[in-house]
Amino acid sequence: MQPKTGLQETLALMKDLRLRCEWDAAQTHESLRPYLIEEAYEVDDAIRAGDDRLLREELGDLLLQVLFHSVVAEERGAFDFTDVAEGFLAKMKSRHPHLYEGGEKQSWEGMKAKKRESIVDGLPADLPALHRAFRLQDRAAGVGFDWPDASGPAEKVEEELAEVRAEIERGAQPGAFGVPDAKLEEELGDLLFAVVNLARKLGVHPSLALDKANVKFASRFEGMERLARARGIDVRSASLDVLDGLWDEIKDGA
Repeated sequence: MQPKTGLQETLALMKDLRLRCEWDAAQTHESLRPYLIEEAYEVDDAIRAGDDRLLREELGDLLLQVLFHSVVAEERGAFDFTDVAEGFLAKMKSRHPHLYEGGEKQSWEGMKAKKRESIVDGLPADLPALHRAFRLQDRAAGVGFDWPDASGPAEKVEEELAEVRAEIERGAQPGAFGVPDAKLEEELGDLLFAVVNLARKLGVHPSLALDKANVKFASRFEGMERLARARGIDVRSASLDVLDGLWDEIKDGA
């Protein structure tokens, strides 16, 4: 039985590609940035699809990015893959003191909070807004700024929704070219932030919950479109009552 390939073989291949492939040799940390982001999303798609074969393939592509950046850094004399691995080992052991250092079990966010000047330190500026809200709230909770249970966030959602309703009753409408009413936009932002906090407190990641809701809506709407075509109905010109009826049929049959 042939022995399985290890990281040393993959690292050696990456170094060889840097020497003998013109495209690989030309890449820099900066030029590789879009590929790293794209590969991370492709791994996420494979997980969403529940496709192990695809997940294995996409994880390999993501590993390529780790190896690529490590080799480029080594060529610059900054660090190498061994340094990356050692840093990983040290970090994981320090974050699990009860397992490796004979210490007490501690909150991950609580430990990281001790090393930060602010909750925004080290938080990528380009994180998707929904995930960034979750991480900000999670970090705030790490220093004790949190409700004891989900009832507080639930009440906050109701409070923020009431403020949105008040803006609607005030007559807030989109301005010219769809520019939002500034106050309404602010209140809707507060409502979304409060919903994210409620999800976090209930142990649900809002990005994953919204992703599943997106998939469910798209599936049902496509089903409604198929049903409409089968009945000779044009969804673009049908009345809302007709579309609602089709929607309810698809929803009830799901």
